[in-house]
Amino acid sequence: MTIERGNDMENALYPGQEPARCGWAGSDPDYVRYHDHEWGVPVHDDRLLFEFLILEGAQAGLSWLTILRRREGYRRAFAGFDPTAVAGFDQHKQAELLADAGIIRNRLKIAAAIGNARAFLRVQEEFGSFDSYLWRFVDGSTLQNAWSDLRQVPAATPVSDAMSRDLKRRGFGFVGSTICYAMMQAVGMVNDHTTGCFRWRELGGC
Repeated sequence: MTIERGNDMENALYPGQEPARCGWAGSDPDYVRYHDHEWGVPVHDDRLLFEFLILEGAQAGLSWLTILRRREGYRRAFAGFDPTAVAGFDQHKQAELLADAGIIRNRLKIAAAIGNARAFLRVQEEFGSFDSYLWRFVDGSTLQNAWSDLRQVPAATPVSDAMSRDLKRRGFGFVGSTICYAMMQAVGMVNDHTTGCFRWRELGGC
């Protein structure tokens, strides 16, 4: 998810109010639920990592809320994000996906998702799991940041640059450095909750 930068002071905690959250969470129920229960939680399940890989790529040029509201549509259309099943999608299936209003009907993004499933399987074969491959970019542990304001949070880092280059080399598409960093944030490879957010400390910030 590419976060919208703003001032976290507007989300300060006052007695009797909701817990303090990162400013991007706002008040939309889908955003709040995602922020509170998923964003930044370390993920080591290959199926869920594949899901985030596809969804982050689908977000390119769009808001994350647009993707969240189509998440169930993606799960249905992409076989529960089973990479083996998606890797087998043929031209007929691609045509079906282009007509599916439950997902982003972008020909390049759909083709990339199928190509990424095939590249994903190759990585699994080489490393034993996609999890083992991905987390080596952070030496297996969450990078703990301490941003006090959303405006301090980077859109990309040298680590996401390296990840992007390697994924592209392996045949993945829609994996620019910004998309890779958004995935790192989503799957807990980095804790980018701001220090005033209740989730920052819960996820290891100190």
